[in-house]
Amino acid sequence: MATNGYSMPKPRPAPVFLDLARIRLPVTALLSIGHRVAGVVMVLVLPFLIYLLQLSLADEAGYARASAVFDHGGVKLLLVLVLWAFFHHLFAGLRFLVLDFAVGLERAAARRSAWLVNIAAVLGALLVWIGVIR
Repeated sequence: MATNGYSMPKPRPAPVFLDLARIRLPVTALLSIGHRVAGVVMVLVLPFLIYLLQLSLADEAGYARASAVFDHGGVKLLLVLVLWAFFHHLFAGLRFLVLDFAVGLERAAARRSAWLVNIAAVLGALLVWIGVIR
């Protein structure tokens, strides 16, 4: 085999140990990841919610069964998660829409709006949970 005098560049060694717990993502990255997670949560829960709606609209016994489902503590916790997902997805989507109009692109403004979305999503979920579920 003939060579032309050039050698292949030496590849950089791959990282041996990557500690994911030490990687600190900025709040804007966490918001973006949360937006995706919230969308997935809502899509996965939607068939269950549609089933409960269908069950509750069938007759009085179905309504009683659907209401009994929400008495379970695990379902209440899941409902709070879905409420967070809804509010987070709503507020983050509005934030991304505003960013599309080139408003709030500066680093400080982007961080403030990301924190605002995270806090508003938690507060929205808690307020609805306290007002409706309790």
